Amino acid sequence: CDMEGRVTTGGAAIWKERISPTTATLVERLRAAGMIVVGKTHTVEFAYGGWGTNNSLGTPWNPWDRDTHRIPGGSSSGTGAGVGAGLIPCGIGTDTGGSVRLPAAFCGTAGLKTSVGRISTHGVLPLSHTLDTPGPLARAVEDCAWLLEAMQGPDPRDPKTRRLAPADATSDLRRGVRGLRLARMPDTERPGFDAEVLAAYDATLGVFEGLGAHIVDIAMPRAMADFAELVANIIGAESYTHLKDIIDNEEQQLDPDVRPRVAAGSRLSARDYVATLLDREAIMAAFDDAMDGIDALLTPTACFAAIPVAEVDQKTTPATVTRMGNYLGLTGLALRNGFTNAGMPTSLLVNTRDGDEALALRIGWAYEQATDWHRRTPEGY
Repeated sequence: CDMEGRVTTGGAAIWKERISPTTATLVERLRAAGMIVVGKTHTVEFAYGGWGTNNSLGTPWNPWDRDTHRIPGGSSSGTGAGVGAGLIPCGIGTDTGGSVRLPAAFCGTAGLKTSVGRISTHGVLPLSHTLDTPGPLARAVEDCAWLLEAMQGPDPRDPKTRRLAPADATSDLRRGVRGLRLARMPDTERPGFDAEVLAAYDATLGVFEGLGAHIVDIAMPRAMADFAELVANIIGAESYTHLKDIIDNEEQQLDPDVRPRVAAGSRLSARDYVATLLDREAIMAAFDDAMDGIDALLTPTACFAAIPVAEVDQKTTPATVTRMGNYLGLTGLALRNGFTNAGMPTSLLVNTRDGDEALALRIGWAYEQATDWHRRTPEGY
């Protein structure tokens, strides 16, 4: 986010001396609410990458393993690592394909992907104008709710904020989940997940049943993994539009993992781009039908816990689950729901309808009150 007079690099070494010309609306609102900005954190170059790695400015260290350099998740990698380590109580990220929820998942925090238009993007460096949305990361769900209250609302400098009336994120927080119908992911999705992630997920469903929720099935219109490529087409085309002059200039020293992601957008024709957006409307409608009578869809946030940076395959993405929410326009709350045998956090993703942050937060708060996963801290922090 921009802060007037301060450097905002967007994770890019070529912008190390870029002085922000303005202050982001969300920063203005947080300051007005009494918050103190203690600093800026790392991100993936141009905020385009789910692993959280940055070859130009460095990759933050996941606080849950002090011996092995593991991924922090991205793109909001520094925020996830800082909040996860307890260095800061909360922070802000932007989510285009999972960039709030993945750092939250891998670093063991709560993270809220807000609905597009809920929080102004004025002063936020753009990646995809269709999908970009800012959101909070914090140690607990309730903190995310209060941060949302402070940041949300109409902003004349961002026309998208006109589409949603401000949400009451805190009044219903403690209502509980009794009687809610919560969908589990289809069994056909389970083979793509690590066993320890599934064990934590299944135990989580049991917690909700114990709290009085009904766990139900859902017939998904598409497999979750399908959304990864669909979102990549939108991000690629729109990020290339924003960054064309930089990407096409071979003299610019860019992260070798990020340049090809953005450059891929140059190969998408206008016809293909428009077709992708039209197909999105149809698939969103089909998903709305599938959600009839269902309050939320519960999934793991990622297929695995944080892996060593040395094992990352940059041609793949860890966002196979989270991108579904961006494509379908869902609200998504990631929160810690266990640990692997290696001591790395696992994460639950609560998906609710567009504009229903209050329900996602209510569900997440109920889970945190019934468990203590969110109270555990990394050794040495």
